[in-house]
Amino acid sequence: MASSGEEIQLPLRRKRKNGEESDGVAGKRLESCLDQPTDSVTCEVVTYTASPLPKKHYDADTTEPITCGLESMEDLLSWTRSKANPFSVAVVPLAPREPPLDRCLRRTLVSHDMMGGYLDDRFVQGTNAEAPYAFYHWQYIDIFNYFSHHLVTIPPAVWTNAAHKHGVIVIGTFITEWVNGAAMCEDFLKDEESYRRVADKLVQISHCFGFDGWLINIENKLSEVAVRNVPLFLRYLTDQMHERVSGSLVLWYDSVLDNGELKWQNELNQSNRVFFDACDGLFTNYNWKEENLVEMKNLELQDRQADIYVGVDVFARGEVVGGMFETNKALEIIRRHNFSVAIFAPGWVYETHEDKSEFRKNQDKFWALLSNYLYIHRLASPLPFVSSFCQGFGNAVYWQGQHETNSSWFNLTAQEIQPLYYHQTLGGLGWLRSSGCPKDAWNGSCSLLLDGLIPASHTTPVCAKIFSIHVPLPSSTLVSLIYKASPEIAVSLELKTTDASQCTHVDVQEIQLNSVSPEVLDDEHQLVNKFTQLCGNLNHNGWTMRCSQLELHCCTLREVCVKIERIGQPEDRPFSCRVGELMVLDVASLQVPPDRIQGVCIDDVVWLRGAGTSLLNATLRWDYPGNLVRHFKVYWRQLRGPHPSIPPGQLVLVGRSYSNLFRVTELRVPEPPGLLELVVEPVIKMGFLVPESHWGRRSLSYTKDSSK
Repeated sequence: MASSGEEIQLPLRRKRKNGEESDGVAGKRLESCLDQPTDSVTCEVVTYTASPLPKKHYDADTTEPITCGLESMEDLLSWTRSKANPFSVAVVPLAPREPPLDRCLRRTLVSHDMMGGYLDDRFVQGTNAEAPYAFYHWQYIDIFNYFSHHLVTIPPAVWTNAAHKHGVIVIGTFITEWVNGAAMCEDFLKDEESYRRVADKLVQISHCFGFDGWLINIENKLSEVAVRNVPLFLRYLTDQMHERVSGSLVLWYDSVLDNGELKWQNELNQSNRVFFDACDGLFTNYNWKEENLVEMKNLELQDRQADIYVGVDVFARGEVVGGMFETNKALEIIRRHNFSVAIFAPGWVYETHEDKSEFRKNQDKFWALLSNYLYIHRLASPLPFVSSFCQGFGNAVYWQGQHETNSSWFNLTAQEIQPLYYHQTLGGLGWLRSSGCPKDAWNGSCSLLLDGLIPASHTTPVCAKIFSIHVPLPSSTLVSLIYKASPEIAVSLELKTTDASQCTHVDVQEIQLNSVSPEVLDDEHQLVNKFTQLCGNLNHNGWTMRCSQLELHCCTLREVCVKIERIGQPEDRPFSCRVGELMVLDVASLQVPPDRIQGVCIDDVVWLRGAGTSLLNATLRWDYPGNLVRHFKVYWRQLRGPHPSIPPGQLVLVGRSYSNLFRVTELRVPEPPGLLELVVEPVIKMGFLVPESHWGRRSLSYTKDSSK
């Protein structure tokens, strides 16, 4: 396979600036304080000796947590869960979706291969990349493969978290290549005990880090003994994955033949069928012709045609159909013959275009060209359904319409459920576009921009579909829409629902939808007052918030549309509507009291020496239900400095965490002795403020090393 002031300080990978040099690092793993009283103090002696933190898991300069692959068979066989980096564990479970993968007859796999892998995405807590690569067309794909040429490629947690939010399966890569790869294969495929040891480790790694399976890519010749054991290895690995990881997949890449020869077939045939039969599917090589697809349709596949993923190299290397901005030509042929597709290296839109400011435009163009051959799956998650359309990167961070920081950032775990992006004509000169726009946002990095032209001949409202979902609704539902609209247009919501009894084992096309246009509640309505009080009486900063209540029985929400209507005379009317956030909530949830953060704990403390100051690095842990939160805000403040007369300081934001774990890096603190406090605030999905009494806290007392 080819390769191709009190602002948030997001955790960045950076060298210390202004001429500062580290003259030593110190580290100490403290005993767990989860069982300690909440008002207890963690005590730390500041020393500057060698850090105990493994460099493969923590950046050497800043101690920021990073994700990496495994380079050798020794690394793989010696891997244990106890030595795994807890930061690299994905925290978002795989969301349910409709239809489930096993009912998709033509699937779409994306294989992400970019410049060797583990770039900006290796920083678990994000980085300050000014022009990163990101993916946000999740509704079109079913499987995401993170590919690199490491022996074992573990998908960075940021990718798994983003994919899982959208119901997309994530698989890593196990690859052997060249002479070294052949030697490894001869060793681990020599007998049953050896290949089972490798398979067991792959299962344990997938289970530990929270992803869903493997692409197995053997790109070297195999001996007679080794190739005879490959199907047994694949079957054992597949069975074990299915047993340990629900919904998991093991795919085989089209490379080695059943006689051990390395010879890409560009199809499924009798020479590689034995591998296909032993696992969940085949990812073919890219140099196929249409006759290869015709030949495959003539095989006896026993309802497994969807398990053949026809490879398409977006870089168009070799004798391939389509590629680049003509990749749609390949998909048209593949879908004509009813096969699944594996799109390799769609990051071409980023890698080969020098002007990275055009990345969103190029990415949207690429996926729009493919959209006629892709099939939208629907999230089937329970309420609350919330999205502010953040794509996980940008030049600023917003919270409730206000700037938290103006610096560039990248963290795919921060990506929220993505809407439908498209461009369509409205007749005549009319058009409608849905796109992500970073120029303004309600929360996160960008809003959803709906813009276009309503032609004079268009007399009905423009209906912009923004979500296709499958969300069961309670008897009483609150819907909140936050937006900014251009003059002389009216904005409202249209929801499309169906009787829940129609949503079981029925194809999407067969379900009859009912349109509901919920009536907007008055600002003085009791429910609106309750909602806004829980959210902290928002300062809208130019945004409009509209709340509606639905009273329905046994209904499922299938589509969310924004209706845009011209006000005034029938004339060509340019328009724009920036959607900041959509919330769909169970009214009963407004009565549920918030949880408290429990068991805040500090460990893995490392001290760095800066210019005239100490730099604190530490891991903060706590307990809180992950399904409730959008993120956590981590603060610090000085409680006491070198002089007792210094009063406690104000809380200062350190960063955001998207799990019950946060690495504080290079925090400037006064010279010892001192007493500081680290504070964790939960920001729950529904936007309701959590009282400060429910936040988590832990004090850290630090003193000089008296032995020096």
